[in-house]
Amino acid sequence: MTGSGEEAFQVYMWPEQQVVKLGGSWEVNCSTNCPQPEIGGVETTLSKTLLDEQPQWKLYRFSNISEDTVMYCYFTCSGKQVSTNASISVYHPPEQVLLKLQPTWVTVGKSFTIECRVQAVAPLENLTLTLLRGKKPLHMQTFGRSTAAPQEAMITHNSTAHKDDGRHNFSCQAELDLRSRGGGIIRKTSEPQVLEIHEPAQDNQMVIIITVVSVLLLLFVSSVLLCFIFGQQWHQRRIGNYGVQAAWSRLRQAYQS
Repeated sequence: MTGSGEEAFQVYMWPEQQVVKLGGSWEVNCSTNCPQPEIGGVETTLSKTLLDEQPQWKLYRFSNISEDTVMYCYFTCSGKQVSTNASISVYHPPEQVLLKLQPTWVTVGKSFTIECRVQAVAPLENLTLTLLRGKKPLHMQTFGRSTAAPQEAMITHNSTAHKDDGRHNFSCQAELDLRSRGGGIIRKTSEPQVLEIHEPAQDNQMVIIITVVSVLLLLFVSSVLLCFIFGQQWHQRRIGNYGVQAAWSRLRQAYQS
């Protein structure tokens, strides 16, 4: 092979980046542009199976992938070895998203707590949890870098109950964004929950004031009526006494005459 040919000698892996579900498998092609490579293959700690091959390429399947890893494809051409690499990222999707309202019964103006929990997810740093009221986001949280193993993720948010909260469902959406690792976006939403809203009774102080005023007014009217009744009775008694005295006086005058 000429010197210019040696300079053009290249090795490829496709795909160069891939996300694989925990315990899953992946196929990768290792190839070269060398017309007659002497030797080639893939170096990795993963369990691999050679599915097919030609002088310039080899197709492998990697199984039971349990952790992030980098593998190397190499070929030797005219005594020169060139290699390239590909990366695998392991993920565990948010399969179960649980939402909890505490309490589920609340009075307008009082506080309540929304809790969202994802039992097992990885990688945690690619996860976003969003609490929703209807379709409107209430609270959103991302997570820092952690171990590759699936972990539980949880967020809590305190909110104040409003009158129209009872007309909207509350839910939680988990979004695992794997685009930076060569994958896509995986979304999972919890079952909707309903918050039972109770409006407080009309202003209790006003009710008390109205009740007291009504009682006092009733007592006042009753007192006036009683005074009127007793006054009439007293007046009638006085008129009756004067009538008897007048009749007695007339009787005495008639007798003397």
